[in-house]
Amino acid sequence: MGDSSSASYIHMVQHLIEKCLIYHMTKEECMEALSKHANIQPVITSTVWNELEKVNKEFFEAYEESQNKGDRMSEEETSQLIQKMLSDSKDSDD
Repeated sequence: MGDSSSASYIHMVQHLIEKCLIYHMTKEECMEALSKHANIQPVITSTVWNELEKVNKEFFEAYEESQNKGDRMSEEETSQLIQKMLSDSKDSDD
């Protein structure tokens, strides 16, 4: 039984990372934000991020490039965003 809960946990982390990507966060920022606001260990975020990177190589190459000229968000905006996406991901799980 433990397997399905860890699978849905990974899925949730993946979902949160995707939201971080939408807001032009770096891997480090994403790890920090999820640790701080969603209580997800940075090592988990990092591992899931790396897996996403393997699967979506072209996307991440383009993403890295856009990072260099990407827009930044304030911590307040980031916090609100993560609170929102946490409640969103809870809703969609039902």
